[in-house]
Amino acid sequence: MSKRLWLGLSMLFFVSQASAQEPWQATDYLQQAFAEIALHNEYTPGEQPVRKWMQPVKVWLEHHTDQPEQHALLAKYHFQHLAKITGHSISFARSRQEANFIVVFSHLQLWRNDIALVSGNLLLKPPNDAACMFGLSLDAKNAITKAWVVIPVDFAQEHRQLLSCIVEETTQAMGLPSDSDKVFPSIFNDHTPESLLTGLDALLLKMLYQPAIKPGMRAAQVKPILANILQKWQTDGTILDAEKNVRQSELYEMMGF
Repeated sequence: MSKRLWLGLSMLFFVSQASAQEPWQATDYLQQAFAEIALHNEYTPGEQPVRKWMQPVKVWLEHHTDQPEQHALLAKYHFQHLAKITGHSISFARSRQEANFIVVFSHLQLWRNDIALVSGNLLLKPPNDAACMFGLSLDAKNAITKAWVVIPVDFAQEHRQLLSCIVEETTQAMGLPSDSDKVFPSIFNDHTPESLLTGLDALLLKMLYQPAIKPGMRAAQVKPILANILQKWQTDGTILDAEKNVRQSELYEMMGF
């Protein structure tokens, strides 16, 4: 549920758009990646059920820091990207009361208090290694009913993680809540140098938001459904073109890619 600080050396990788030979483009790899990211939690051991939004997502941005226009634009472009990839309805609420997804651009001195307020849990505190944090509320069927993200902007900027915090935390709050070193290249892997969604990330989102994948499903139920979907995607070029397609977004253009 948090973006860990990673201060190692930057790594470079090259994704081929001409062939399907990258490890992450194999259907078995995609199945395992989905299980790692969608069917686990970072701080809860064991397999978890599918969690996803069924109702429209209505976002409210709250600013407790400078440059609200810039932060709002980054968030706007990313939420538009999420809506395009998933096909799920995501829009901006007209008021905080109307929203079911709240993003707070906080300050390091305020963010623990902001987490307590937005989560409704006065005892909830971020992990020591967290640069930002998100949380979910689920109904009895494991559908997501509410989500929140809190980003201490000054701290995130100091560690050059503001963009990655916006992208990773809001994406995790769509129902991909875990991190894993086994999934690469991905924003869910702290050793991936990318701050924006990768082709693999886009496929995980598309897999989660297939209508046949329901909240509450377990791995044994999900696997045969995804096997059929991935076989089709392997044939029609969805997997092959994933990296090229994920880069066709306003946020990629804004960041100069």
